[in-house]
Amino acid sequence: MTSILQAFSCADDYDPNSLPVDRARELILGLLSPVTGHERVFVRQALDRVLSDDVISPIDVPAHDNSAMDGWAVRFGDLATNAETRLKNIGTAFAGRAFEGKVGAGEAVRIMTGGVLPQGVDCVVIQEVTQVEGDAVIIPPGQRQGQNLRRAGEDLQAGRPAIPAGRKLRPAEIGIVASLGIGEVSVRRRVRVAIFSTGDELCSIGMPLAEGAVYDSNRYTLWGMLTRLGCEVIDMGVVRDDPAALEAAFREAAACSDAIITSGGVSVGEADFIKQLMAQLGEVAFWKIAMKPGRPMAFGRIQPDGADRPGAWLFGLPGNPVAVMVAFYQFVQPAILKLAGIEPVKPVPGFPARCVEPMKKGRGRTEFQRGILFQENGEWCVRPTGAQGSGVLRSMADADCFIVLEHERDKVAAGDTVMVQLMNGLV
Repeated sequence: MTSILQAFSCADDYDPNSLPVDRARELILGLLSPVTGHERVFVRQALDRVLSDDVISPIDVPAHDNSAMDGWAVRFGDLATNAETRLKNIGTAFAGRAFEGKVGAGEAVRIMTGGVLPQGVDCVVIQEVTQVEGDAVIIPPGQRQGQNLRRAGEDLQAGRPAIPAGRKLRPAEIGIVASLGIGEVSVRRRVRVAIFSTGDELCSIGMPLAEGAVYDSNRYTLWGMLTRLGCEVIDMGVVRDDPAALEAAFREAAACSDAIITSGGVSVGEADFIKQLMAQLGEVAFWKIAMKPGRPMAFGRIQPDGADRPGAWLFGLPGNPVAVMVAFYQFVQPAILKLAGIEPVKPVPGFPARCVEPMKKGRGRTEFQRGILFQENGEWCVRPTGAQGSGVLRSMADADCFIVLEHERDKVAAGDTVMVQLMNGLV
């Protein structure tokens, strides 16, 4: 089994106290492999699941050469190049009810969209450009051989993969499966993720707040983010700052999950204690990411029962709510997609926008400020949501994008161009 510390220490730019965002994400993904195990589900239950095997097409789609338009099925060789052509109407081809017979010289068949092409036809002329006089149809010049045709198998070919393994099944893929007449597909099992929060100051919903206590919101945001990824979430509640309780929680989580996500307990004041406990139960590359918010973070693997068991991957996130969400979207989400078997895991795309307000920024870290996109004079612009503290969860609720300020970037002046990541589809 790959040693985490060895893998990280082999990286030339590895600094456990200040690892750049892109490099940290790359190193994490390099260690992960998809979970094993799969199940067969009905196609209606397969939405957002990940295929474990290729879907092989049992048929050609379309099954026959057919018309892409309502019009007239003709033989291209009958058409005059520079003048109108008069052809005799000998019948109609409907979708689902083919024309019986062969189209001969000087003949045409009325055809509907999806109608099977009659024998001898190699061209469909759209009805809008034709004229009908009695049993004759008049075709204008300028037609092309093969126009408005859909050939058998041009979408999917029998015996070939229609959807590759590792693809997440979206509505379009569900439609493809149904178009093949397939009722069940093989999908990877869901990734199992155990979550718990740490801290004596945390209070559960429904309980009165003691002085100095706060309600635990992080487990609920984590549950929401993981549920949207299709994970099986194991909520272990709040674990107090007690070594025995934390050790028991880690052991229980590692025995029942593929990944463990904790929030709290990894700040500077608590890091030594947590690091020692995690190292005792497994192997952890404990570092501070060169980012804001979300600087303190732990990544590793908990193997309390020995190296012969896979254990569970560990993501120790900060305690502040915004830091939890930023760290999740930048590191945990791509890791979960990798564990789910999605290939390849693509980075979150970004695009430039003009920032209408100045923002403070220090060199040597990547910042993810929360922003609101809008258009002004046909140009995409962005402004911060307001207070950007890592405890201001409303800044995430009000935002529709991250304003990504790069590692070496200094302060931003009003009017400067910045990169933004859309939250739509991410969150």
